[in-house]
Amino acid sequence: MTADPQQPPSGRSATAFAALHRAAKPLLLPGAWDHASARALAGQGFAAVGTTSLGVAAAAGLPDGAAATREETLRLAVALGSEPFLLSVDAEGGFSDDPDEVAEFARELYAVGAVGINLEDGLGPTARHAAKIAAVKRAAPGLFVNARTDTHWLGDGDGTLARLDAYQQAGADGVFVPGLTDMRGIETLVRHLEVPLNVLYSPGGPSVARLADAGVRRVSLGSLLYRRALGAALEAAADIRAGRPPTGTTPPYDDVAGLAAPDRVPGRAGTRTRP
Repeated sequence: MTADPQQPPSGRSATAFAALHRAAKPLLLPGAWDHASARALAGQGFAAVGTTSLGVAAAAGLPDGAAATREETLRLAVALGSEPFLLSVDAEGGFSDDPDEVAEFARELYAVGAVGINLEDGLGPTARHAAKIAAVKRAAPGLFVNARTDTHWLGDGDGTLARLDAYQQAGADGVFVPGLTDMRGIETLVRHLEVPLNVLYSPGGPSVARLADAGVRRVSLGSLLYRRALGAALEAAADIRAGRPPTGTTPPYDDVAGLAAPDRVPGRAGTRTRP
């Protein structure tokens, strides 16, 4: 699948996304895994929606974090890039170790309407990840690059600040430290960083309000919503099998059907009502 790099989203959209990282409240970014989940989240008033690499990979029957979902990720970006909400794409490590190939993928995302990209280092060489960031900023200067380090996600947190400093010097617009929930560590990073800090929300960690007070500018939900949705489906199936009515919210059929993009509905077949 290819995209025209000469057709980027409006500068106003890209600027609006960057501005959300410097607003009075931190950007709470939900993670969608398909077209319906993204439109449903936007319908709840989220100005920006991210994608979750785990959700995209799992839905396609592919491994996460293994550079296996380049085409699926781009396909989802194509489907969502023209929607009225701002779109940030989780691109793992850019699906390549070659900075130029990562930059080309980022240019394709920007061309179809994405205004942000998440790039993770996977605890690989700092210099290599910095080179990817610099290449992306050259290829798509308006794309908000959120540079993720996995020092807490995959390691013990050692070297976090040094990595983040290298990434912001390479041109990252924001930095992301999933797995970091210690408030003292969060506050230390906020004091030393020149760009907005993004952390991953944890149900057992600090509240969004507390993170905001500490100076965190973006709180991502990652794969949490996808995993909760899968858990709710399993619970409902187990309840029905046990003879119990399922609990929780079940959106009406027509509401879910209405999440389809209007330009993808062939003709007008009328409205169907289903249970």
